[in-house]
Amino acid sequence: MPLWNPDPTFYPSARLAMQAPAERHAFVSALNPKQKGSADAICVVDVAADSPTYGTVVGRVEMPNEGDEVHHFGWNACSSALCPYAPHPHVERRYLLVPGLRSSRLHVIDTKPDPRKPKIVKVIEPETVASRAGYSRLHTVHCAPDGIYVDRGPQQLAYDFAWHLGYDTLLTSEWGTPNMVENGLNPELLVGGKYGHSLHVWDLRKRKHLQALDLGAEQQMVLELRPAHDPTKAYGFVGVVVSIKDLSASIWVWHLKNGAWAIKKVIEIPPEPADASKLPPALQPFKAVPPLVTDIELSLDDKFLYVSCWGTGELRQYDVSDPFNPRLAGTVRMGGIVSHAPHAKGGELNGGPQMVEVSRDGRRVYLTNSLYASWDAQFYPEGIRGWMAKVDANQEGGISVDPEFFVPFEGERPHQVRLEGGDASSDSYCYP
Repeated sequence: MPLWNPDPTFYPSARLAMQAPAERHAFVSALNPKQKGSADAICVVDVAADSPTYGTVVGRVEMPNEGDEVHHFGWNACSSALCPYAPHPHVERRYLLVPGLRSSRLHVIDTKPDPRKPKIVKVIEPETVASRAGYSRLHTVHCAPDGIYVDRGPQQLAYDFAWHLGYDTLLTSEWGTPNMVENGLNPELLVGGKYGHSLHVWDLRKRKHLQALDLGAEQQMVLELRPAHDPTKAYGFVGVVVSIKDLSASIWVWHLKNGAWAIKKVIEIPPEPADASKLPPALQPFKAVPPLVTDIELSLDDKFLYVSCWGTGELRQYDVSDPFNPRLAGTVRMGGIVSHAPHAKGGELNGGPQMVEVSRDGRRVYLTNSLYASWDAQFYPEGIRGWMAKVDANQEGGISVDPEFFVPFEGERPHQVRLEGGDASSDSYCYP
């Protein structure tokens, strides 16, 4: 009887995944901001330093329709397939599930046999999504050991989700309804504290809502969730875009305490004073640039947290070996609303570090600079010029921009990055 051999990109633990071969390709969502006449795409970037096409786009697949706004996407399967209570040894990390945030359409893209020639093999139309799931504006895809379903419960706003499989616990975060985000940030709603400011805790086994952890209405837009990769650790990090009290951004830790889940602010990043004439209209009254933390990422060893400040153009690296007492370990700048910090190959940049993806070994950090079309226009009214860059990370702490890696996206804006074989945000593990 033949034996099943699990996908070689699956690893029982994050510790073992860190020993995996380095990624050779990155898959990058590329928005066409025109929305009319051209479609979005998934681009393939060569990230193998020994390749003659290193740092260039070597493949792409265009969506069959206009106006999708491809955004966050993910793999069909990952290392969680090795979890003992729901083993799936026959599956492989092969398909990318790519939702359109504006269209509510879901694309299934096959990356094999040649990752440089991905192809669409199925499109699930928004009518089907709505009739079968009751949802629209699909935002985030994470792979899991099996299908996971929860009641809608009391949560009205949605953004990201993450889990602690060893604790049968799901965490979800909040942004806003489609009407609150699709046409840009609404200042009245922001000042009124109407955007999301809570985390929600769910029992996976019972599929029920357990707790709402309210950060306070002044903490607006509780977005990216990054749980500890070690399944024995019951904590994780979440980023908050802006405080309406002082324009600061912040990072919070959720954790299990005396049988219940709690949350605590552990990092605060202040705004930077600026000449009002150099600011977009929405920020001129404040004479300051908010950090606008729009993404965070945790290395597989749970040691370093990366924080992208899309407004100021800064990427911060924190040593979070002690998650309750982070220490700033490194910082670089690229772009920014006022600073337009340059890159050696790209010159003066706009946009700023937005989406962050970390390689499995923790040595490489990939950045892209577009957030969301309508929000890009508000904060960078001159028009986002798309780019992807790479930062090298020291295992003892400290980061530096790779001067040789810079990928311009002419007429397109890059967002989510997924690495071939997996990355720091693609997988969940069931073994420490």
